[in-house]
Amino acid sequence: MLALSRKKNEAIVINNNIEITVLDIRGDQIKLGIAAPKEIPIYRKEVYIQIQNENKQATEDVSGIEELKKLL
Repeated sequence: MLALSRKKNEAIVINNNIEITVLDIRGDQIKLGIAAPKEIPIYRKEVYIQIQNENKQATEDVSGIEELKKLL
């Protein structure tokens, strides 16, 4: 992990096409702005984990697949 110090309105650039800027700092919270191409999905980690868990659960649920086979 790379740890960087940034002040308000300072930014970092990742892979020449993603820019992360510190927009505001209040107490123990910071507000970040992320500029990236539209084809790059950006999620908060807790949302990303939830999506991954739901995808895993969907692939493990074979009852839906059996129902689809019956229709065909």
